[in-house]
Amino acid sequence: MRLILFDIDGTLIDSGGAGTRSLDLAFKELFSIENAFHGISMAGKTDTQIIKEGLMKHGFSPDGNLNAVIYTYLKYLQNEINNNRKYINPGIYELLEKLSLAKDIGLGLLTGNLEQGARIKLEPFHLNKYFPTGAFGSDDEDRNRLLPIAIKRFEELYQEKIAINECIVIGDTPRDVHCAKPYGATCIGVATGPYALEALIEAGAHYVVKDLSDYDNFFQILG
Repeated sequence: MRLILFDIDGTLIDSGGAGTRSLDLAFKELFSIENAFHGISMAGKTDTQIIKEGLMKHGFSPDGNLNAVIYTYLKYLQNEINNNRKYINPGIYELLEKLSLAKDIGLGLLTGNLEQGARIKLEPFHLNKYFPTGAFGSDDEDRNRLLPIAIKRFEELYQEKIAINECIVIGDTPRDVHCAKPYGATCIGVATGPYALEALIEAGAHYVVKDLSDYDNFFQILG
């Protein structure tokens, strides 16, 4: 069994800014702060990490506030994802359909999104059906700890052992690369997010592609 784990934002989809708007709206409701996350870099970070940075930037302790922000963020995200700027990246539907037909491949998520937030973002694109489980920002604030969590869940799901070097992590940021490499997993960098091909190569991705629409090349990488 080979396990292929996808990031969401910038890799599978673009939410049209729904995540940032929802965080800003949550801070406006809870703390009366406008544009609270302006200037905070979010690419590749976990939601928990991002929210804690926002709280500390504005002088609030995460203790006693984190759960309230998460609840309010998810409430707004349900509405904000229904915007006309969101889109799915090139080739995603076709690639997932092809991969889902392979008997020796498991598909999952490895994302900084909270699990509920991940499902909310994927639902308008009808992508949740491809991903039975994975690892999420709600599992651990540190993205570099998520890969073993994903593997454990799939081992329980399939009732078989999955070798970590048989895992492939696909993402659009250097943080996606960094969460795979220490474990010996393969990382495919895809330049559909904020980082160019060169930045993903420099980060140490094993393979880098412009997008995921070149299926022949992708399956050659799988070997």
